[in-house]
Amino acid sequence: MFPVYVGFGVVIVLIFAIFAIMRVYQQHQLVAAYATPSPGPNATARPIQLADGESLGKPMLPMFDTPQGGHGAPVDGIQCETTEGVKLHIHAHLALFVRGVQMQIPKLIGFPSPMAQCLYWTHTHDASGIIHVESPHLAAPSGGPFRLGMFFDIWGEPLGHHRVATFTGNVTAFVNGAPYDGNPREIPLYSHQEITLEVGKPVVPPPNYTFPPDD
Repeated sequence: MFPVYVGFGVVIVLIFAIFAIMRVYQQHQLVAAYATPSPGPNATARPIQLADGESLGKPMLPMFDTPQGGHGAPVDGIQCETTEGVKLHIHAHLALFVRGVQMQIPKLIGFPSPMAQCLYWTHTHDASGIIHVESPHLAAPSGGPFRLGMFFDIWGEPLGHHRVATFTGNVTAFVNGAPYDGNPREIPLYSHQEITLEVGKPVVPPPNYTFPPDD
């Protein structure tokens, strides 16, 4: 019977080890999501105070999701639910400039329609550019952090190296004031992440924002 007891002991140790590894991994995800980044060297020296409910930029884009966006069905595995998730609750900011002019990020992205009975885990409340990530899970459905491309897919607008929503031209991206040379769709949405997308020229210095006190 001794080998049997040894086998049971090994299994129990393995189970505890797996649970310990899972807890460490989840803690790492939590710390990464909520870590507040420092502005990069190219950010404007004086921070711009954000306020909930405000509108930043020229109003060019309609509110709510486009016909190509989310309409209640899952988008990139992200659900449209009747309540906001509480396990992960963070705010990032997106600033969009087109040929040097700041454009509004519409309010109510992630709300399928004025009569919608649900909202997506990634959404906006106003036209301040603040992106809310309010999810019942720490990680995105595909693993890793929630990403800017998921937000655009819910919105129903394209995002790439040569297009942002309805605007076309070479796209320059900054994350926390530092140049981002990768695919803009892969930019992670972390707590207080400051994302700037610029279409065409001139390329203006990326703003440096201060989030509202409760955000």
